[in-house]
Amino acid sequence: MTDVTIHSLKALAIFKTLFEAGTASQAARTLGITQSGVSRSLAQLEQNLGILLFLREKNRLIATPEARELYEEILRLMVNVEEMRHSILALKEFGTSRLRIAAIPGLSFGFIPHLIAALLEHNRGFSISFDMMSSHDVVRSVESGYADIGVVTSPVTSRQLIVEDWLSTQAMCLLPAKHALCTKKEIDIQDLSDQYLVISNQPNVGTDPLLNLISQHSISIAGKTEANIGTIAALVANSVGISVMNPITAKDQLGNSEAVTLRPFSPAVNFGFGLVYRENWKKSNVVKLIRQKGREMATDYTSWR
Repeated sequence: MTDVTIHSLKALAIFKTLFEAGTASQAARTLGITQSGVSRSLAQLEQNLGILLFLREKNRLIATPEARELYEEILRLMVNVEEMRHSILALKEFGTSRLRIAAIPGLSFGFIPHLIAALLEHNRGFSISFDMMSSHDVVRSVESGYADIGVVTSPVTSRQLIVEDWLSTQAMCLLPAKHALCTKKEIDIQDLSDQYLVISNQPNVGTDPLLNLISQHSISIAGKTEANIGTIAALVANSVGISVMNPITAKDQLGNSEAVTLRPFSPAVNFGFGLVYRENWKKSNVVKLIRQKGREMATDYTSWR
């Protein structure tokens, strides 16, 4: 078949039904056409392809190996057509069918996956890729075009991107469930005196807000363990020490765990998160949806205690 036309696609659809039905009469009933119409279509398809698709034995049709291979190709074609249909729907609604997201680790263990699920619930036509990286790398990734939308820890700057404040939370104190400080309704910076801490292993520990507070208030601690942000709650749950972190990351890590107790912390430590994207995404419906869904989700997270 040198050219694919509406007629040849119709012939392939009739062949698929015939292959599945096993008989021309059953295929005709399924398609709502005459049996002779099925037979003519098959004969024309075989002639155009130059391939024998069925062996005729009395009133039986026996599929050849070539027929099975053609049938499998048609199934693959149908999957591609269905994917294209979803892509067209996404293009119509959001102006894109592919979305590449880069996000910081603190929101990548649950919040961003939940957000992606919400996007797909709204429209299954998206093809989404998701990468986890530092704020600096998120910005570079969006600037280079590797990612479309980035989620960063505020503040960040970029001459090439739109940087938008998105979410704001106040830190909570994480305590091992049987820790003596669990009897308090709120943990104060002075309560951390002589306590062992678990903090994020940032490139520069001087940027850690908890360590800065401790230094400002001349607090003497017993020691500290620096760890990947994704392991901090587990370390607290195993009584390694106390930590202070934003409630979104804490909830994602803890789930329904009863091994860690959360308490409000003072003085307030604010965590801000932003969206970064290129100018051509400024009026995109998908950015609007991410902005809206993310803020709705953050309300549930930050009201959790």
